[in-house]
Amino acid sequence: MAMKIRLARGGSKKRPFYRIVAADSRMPRDGRYIEKLGTYNPLLPKDSEERVKMNVERVQYWLGEGAQTTDRVSRMLEAAGLKDKVERSNPKKGAPGKKAVERAEEKAAKAAEAAEAGATPAEAPAEDAAVE
Repeated sequence: MAMKIRLARGGSKKRPFYRIVAADSRMPRDGRYIEKLGTYNPLLPKDSEERVKMNVERVQYWLGEGAQTTDRVSRMLEAAGLKDKVERSNPKKGAPGKKAVERAEEKAAKAAEAAEAGATPAEAPAEDAAVE
């Protein structure tokens, strides 16, 4: 049986609350699970002790049995010091989106036009003074 330690969503609409559970990976996200290992309340402040609660011994037991963790749960375990920090690769993280690129190009074009317009009037009065 492929075991996962993952989040099962509860709570009402727009008020999420999650249980940290050990479940068969083939079961639905909010469906049947084998054991409840803790809770996660994302609405609480990040520094609150009530935000993430875990039964550490049971989590370590399931990890010892070969259970895999989801990305979010593994981040919680890393923060708790139960798991080694893993370097994640997200090459698109630093790249700006399409609209940001378009805005930057427009801004650069306006700056170039302003520089040209600024250079042209400065030369024109000198020429007019020389002609007179």
